[in-house]
Amino acid sequence: MGRVGNFQNAWRHGLAFFAAIGILVAASRAEPPRSPRKPIRRSPTPVGPWDKATADTFFDDAFSQLEGPRPAFAAAAAAAGSAATGAAAAIDAPAEAGFTWSSLISEETLTDEIKDMQAVVAAAVERPSDFKGGGFDRAREAFSSIALSFGVIAAYDKDIRWKKQAATARDLFARVGFNCKVGTDQSFAESKARLADLNLMLDGDAPQGKPDRDEDFLWSQVAARPALMTRLEAAEKAADAALANADEFSRQAATLAHQAEIVAAIGEAIQQRDFEDHDDDTYRGYAAAMRRAAIEARDAAREKDYEAARSAAGELRKSCNACHGEYRG
Repeated sequence: MGRVGNFQNAWRHGLAFFAAIGILVAASRAEPPRSPRKPIRRSPTPVGPWDKATADTFFDDAFSQLEGPRPAFAAAAAAAGSAATGAAAAIDAPAEAGFTWSSLISEETLTDEIKDMQAVVAAAVERPSDFKGGGFDRAREAFSSIALSFGVIAAYDKDIRWKKQAATARDLFARVGFNCKVGTDQSFAESKARLADLNLMLDGDAPQGKPDRDEDFLWSQVAARPALMTRLEAAEKAADAALANADEFSRQAATLAHQAEIVAAIGEAIQQRDFEDHDDDTYRGYAAAMRRAAIEARDAAREKDYEAARSAAGELRKSCNACHGEYRG
């Protein structure tokens, strides 16, 4: 055949060899054959004959009874996706750069809140019989708000009254708040002791009680959520009264600003690590929306802008109602 023929034969064999290799590689990468899909078992179609009472229950043609345009399911899905995105965007992480407690609540509001709650506690523990007859519940709510206030003071980004004693006070008032779930001789005695500590602090002295905390502090230990929700309801009522009309707003703008800052602080605290539902994005979205609306209401009150304050209060109520619908308790 000559050299040319030998070369051509070698070339053909080489091509065949590499083609075979390619087929083997492709086969090795192919998906394994799928098992045949099992038939779907459906219930048999019911058969008649039907009596008249049963037959009259159904329409001959269901589509003929429908009214209005066909639902736009695609648009609804898109809207739901936008709402979910908005809720996620509303989550302003507490640890984000630039966050400060002083941007949510002022020293004046914290001081006034503690003084206001001191009067509530004093009335609740005046007599053992009143305390056991329901005063313990009012004391629990007041102590919880006091504990939250001292928790904020302990974490405050500026020099503020009670800063050195705040962590101790936070733990003392948090514990008595939890213990006041029931009206007993023990919870009454502890409440009286904590009221004495609070009076000392208001007079400029240090509390006498000593906390027994061994582990790291967690915001979930400051107050139970039901007690904070009760404080939010009280803030809402006070805001409604302040926004009853323009004249009332002018007289109570400072009260509205105080209540709004308390709401903002609670909205921040309930998003903290280990607080109930803190890792639920929907819950955090509601809490962040509440906090944001409260700050808008505070700013409108400071600027004496009645319409802006009413609008912010409306948004605040929406976020609270939506949250209560899913996370009541």
